[in-house]
Amino acid sequence: MNKGWLYEGKPFEPTYEALQGWQCFVYIITDDTGRSYIGVKQFHKKVTRPPLKGRKNKRRSIAESDWKTYVGSSVALQEKIDEIGMDALQQREILHLCRTKGDGAYMEAKEQFDRGVLWDTKYYNGIIHLRTSGKHLSEELKEELRNDHRKPARQN
Repeated sequence: MNKGWLYEGKPFEPTYEALQGWQCFVYIITDDTGRSYIGVKQFHKKVTRPPLKGRKNKRRSIAESDWKTYVGSSVALQEKIDEIGMDALQQREILHLCRTKGDGAYMEAKEQFDRGVLWDTKYYNGIIHLRTSGKHLSEELKEELRNDHRKPARQN
């Protein structure tokens, strides 16, 4: 059973250099009972180090985050993993790669609303948090959303 990240059905193992065009990803983690958690994770993090000798300014840089070993921010899911270990997970899947943090926030909320995570007991999610504006979305995502919106609605 693969405990690494999957993207489009295949193991996702890019080099750090290959991630430079991407800011974050929206994911779904499924446990051994089929219950899932949907969230967003950054590929990069800001690192602040103390100033060099004789300087006052702190040194700031960007480093790779812990995304490869990340198992979600759900307290209930984390407790289960702490108790059972990684065998508690069935799958970790990347749903969307995102160019900006705004894209990630939007796509996370969209997935959560589309799947009904607040009322469906097969999800660990207990809250949907979103605060964004059109300025935060990449032009690429805006165009994709415009095209999806223009498609005719499905008839029931």
